[in-house]
Amino acid sequence: MRTTLLRKGENTVLSAARTVLQVSVHRLSADVSALLLGADGKVRGDHDLVFYNHPAQDGVSVTDTAVTADLPGLPADVHRVIVVVSADPLQPGAVFTRAPRLSITQSGATSASFTAPDFAAGETVVVLAELYRRGDGWKVRAVGQGYASGLAGLATDYGVDIDPEPTAAPLPAQTRAMAGQSASVGLTKLQRQAPGLLAPARQAGQALADRGLTGRRAAVYLILDHDWHMEELYESFAVQAFAERVLALSVNLDDDGTVPVIFSSGREPFLEEIRLDNYRGRIGQLHTQVDWGWGNVADAMRRAISHYQESGASDPAFIVTQVGDEPWDKAEVRSMLQNTASLGIFWLFVGFGRGKLAFYKNLNASTSATFTNVAFYDAGKNPGSVPGERFYTGLVDAFATWLRS
Repeated sequence: MRTTLLRKGENTVLSAARTVLQVSVHRLSADVSALLLGADGKVRGDHDLVFYNHPAQDGVSVTDTAVTADLPGLPADVHRVIVVVSADPLQPGAVFTRAPRLSITQSGATSASFTAPDFAAGETVVVLAELYRRGDGWKVRAVGQGYASGLAGLATDYGVDIDPEPTAAPLPAQTRAMAGQSASVGLTKLQRQAPGLLAPARQAGQALADRGLTGRRAAVYLILDHDWHMEELYESFAVQAFAERVLALSVNLDDDGTVPVIFSSGREPFLEEIRLDNYRGRIGQLHTQVDWGWGNVADAMRRAISHYQESGASDPAFIVTQVGDEPWDKAEVRSMLQNTASLGIFWLFVGFGRGKLAFYKNLNASTSATFTNVAFYDAGKNPGSVPGERFYTGLVDAFATWLRS
């Protein structure tokens, strides 16, 4: 059997009924566990946490550093199985630096392997992979999502109540300062509702602090390209990861931990929201309700403007607009940018995907450019591979200059 080397976000079909996911960790005492999730992305009950004190549940078992899934034996209401590795909480200061490695065995032979990118933000827990239903079969996706808040924080995200871990060290001074000076959502609420976003929220907060924007407010919006050529990036979790990073930024700027999300497709823009209490898998749930098409960016922009004006917000709007290709309505986009310059709206076009982006790159290339409320940031083909500090610098640099002016 040929071994498939998976990268973060990639997936492969599981062909055998019995699948073993073996975890290996470099120079760190760690525990392996699994979570059984329903269609809503939550556990059905506390018994769906499978670990050393509860080693088997409904066809999923944990033995030492391996998770075994008897796929035909899983109940129909189990839609996903999450594979988790966590640093031993009894080891003070134990965090992941070198990423764990995952080997997937089917029919007695290794069929796939995955090593996540290394970690640098004090992660103590890693969601390494997820098994998920696809039609009548199963697939496995390489995730590599790190948490800096312990197993309890991750379990809370998925709806599990577990005993608290041993008391951790106090938050560093930088984090305490952020908690006292940032927007009213604060890191305390974040730690309770969405601990998986703590690390990126800190990175975003630092980027804002470096530019003198600590405590400044803005209503954050997100527009997502739903062109047909974006399908692979939705499937590979890249768009979900991007939305999570924007949500983590909003925690430092907005007052309610909610980001309106608008999908730009061939028909009327679809508006929903992503929140601290529902962000897990949210983009995947929403985008299936939207038709693929040639992204109507101008209509999506118009929808965001209307929402902002109707909200009665007094803070400026920071509208992050992800684009994967050229707009077909260039003149209308230009007109809208000019007309919103006096409305307290800043537009950041973030490019990632495989399309051409010359229009957005050149919006302010001319010395006679009049779009003072517009910037472009090229996040590459996979924004998830951009380190957090560099990513948030790209997001907030021009916004900070605009606010100061």
